[in-house]
Amino acid sequence: MESVKEKVTKYWKKSLIYLFLISCVLFAIPSIYYIVQNKTVFEFEPYFKFLLNNSNRIDQTVIYIIILGLMTFFYWKVIKNRKSIFLTTKKMFIWIIVIAIVFIAVLPFMCSDVFYYLGIGRLAGTYDQNPYYVTISDFVEQENNKQLLENDTVLGQGYINDWGDTTVVYGPIWTLICQFIGAISFGNIDIGLLIFKLINVIVHVLNAYFIYKISNKKSFTLLYALNPFILIEGISSVHNDIFVVFFVLLALFFLTKKKNLLCSIIFLALATAIKYFTIILLPFLIIYYFRKEKPKIRLLNCIKYGVIFLVVLIIPYLIYIQDMQVFAGLFTQQGKLAKSIYIIITEYFTSPEGLVDTVKNTLLGVFTIIYAAYCIILLNKKDISFRKEMQNANYFIMFFLFFLITNFQPWYIMWLFPLIIWQKAENIRWIMQISLIAEFANSIFLAYSEGWQNGTPFVYILTSLSLAMWIVNEKIRNNRKIKSFKLRED
Repeated sequence: MESVKEKVTKYWKKSLIYLFLISCVLFAIPSIYYIVQNKTVFEFEPYFKFLLNNSNRIDQTVIYIIILGLMTFFYWKVIKNRKSIFLTTKKMFIWIIVIAIVFIAVLPFMCSDVFYYLGIGRLAGTYDQNPYYVTISDFVEQENNKQLLENDTVLGQGYINDWGDTTVVYGPIWTLICQFIGAISFGNIDIGLLIFKLINVIVHVLNAYFIYKISNKKSFTLLYALNPFILIEGISSVHNDIFVVFFVLLALFFLTKKKNLLCSIIFLALATAIKYFTIILLPFLIIYYFRKEKPKIRLLNCIKYGVIFLVVLIIPYLIYIQDMQVFAGLFTQQGKLAKSIYIIITEYFTSPEGLVDTVKNTLLGVFTIIYAAYCIILLNKKDISFRKEMQNANYFIMFFLFFLITNFQPWYIMWLFPLIIWQKAENIRWIMQISLIAEFANSIFLAYSEGWQNGTPFVYILTSLSLAMWIVNEKIRNNRKIKSFKLRED
C-alpha cells in the first residue's frame, strides 16, 4: 500500500506537465490580450515589450523573467520525470503538439523578422519583383505603388519593418517558402502570420519526430521539443532557423536510418540554401558513408557528391540570379554588429573598424586552416565513429557561431540542436543551458529597448553565465569520475 509521501510524490510528478502548460499559457496572455484589444497585428511594433504596451519597462522585464523562470523550472522537472509523465510515445507527442499550439498565440514581441519574411514573399510572388535586387521600400515608394498598402497589409507591414530597405539576406529556398506563404495570405497580415506560425508548429513537431526516429529516445525529443528557447524563438518569433534544423535532421535521418547518401546530400543542400553554415557538415557525411573505403575512393566520392551538393544548391538560385548582387544581402547581414564578441571591441576601442576586421579575418583564417586540416585527417582516418565525428562537427559549428558571426543573435543557438543526439552528456547539458541563458540575457533589451549599445551587457551575461555553467558541469563530471573510481577500488 502506498504511503502518503509516495502518493504526494506521484501526483506531483503527474502534475508537472500541467504546471509547465500553465506557465506557457501565462507567457501567452499579454499577446492574447493585445489581439483581443486591437483585433489585428497590422502596424504591430513590438520594440521589445513583453506586455506589448508602454508600461514601465523594468516591471515588464521582471514579469518576463519570472514567467520564463517558471517555464524553465518546470521544463527541467518534466525532463527529469519524463518516464513517469509520458508512459507512451503517443502521449508524449500529444503534449508536444498541445504546448506548441499555445505559442501560436504569442506575438513576436522580441523580433519582427517574420513580417519581413512575409513582405518579401508578397514582393516576389504577388508583384513579380526580384527580392534579391529590389527591396520592399524600393517597390512601395515607386509612383502609384503606395496605394497597394491600403489593401495589402502584408506588404505594408513589411514596408515598416527594420529590414524593409534591405534585399533578401537568406538563400533562395527560404525565399521560395516565403513566396508560398505570402501567396496564401492573400495580402492579409493576420492570415499571413497565423499561417506562418501554423507551418512552424508543423515543422517543430516534425523536428521532434525525426529526433525521436533517429535516437529512439524520449529524452532527446523532449530536450528539443519542450525547450522554452525553441518554443519562443521557433514558434513565437517564427525564425527560419527551425527550417534549417528540419532539413539537417532529414539529412541525418536518411544517412543513418535509410543509408541513402544522395537524399542526405540533397537535404543538406536545401538547408544550406537557407543559411550557409550547414555546408560545414558536408565532408563529415560523405566520408562517414564511405568510411570502409580507401582514402582515394573517399576523395573521389567527396568530389562526386560535392558536385551534386553544389548543383542542388545552385538550382534554386537560377530562379533569381541576374549577377553576383544576388549575394549582396548575405554580406549586408554579416556586415552588421550585434550581440557578438565584436560588439565589445566597438565599445572599448576608439577606432574599432580596423580591429574588428583584423580579429574577424584572423579567426576566419584559424577556422579555415583547422577545418581543412581536420578534413584531410578524416579523409585518411581508419576507424570513423559517427558519434565522435558529430561531436567534432558541432565544435566547428560552435566556433563559427560564437567567434565568426559579427551579427550574432540568440536564436542562432538553434543550430546546435540537430546534432545533440551524438554529443557527450556534459555538452548536451551545456547546450540546453546556454540556449536558456540566451533567453534570459535577451531580457536586457526588454528593460532598455533595442540598441547596439545593449549588445555589450548581453554578451557579458551570456558569456559569464555560460562559462559558469560549463565550470559547474565539469566539476559534476569530475566528481562522478572520482566516485566511480572509488567504487571500482572498493
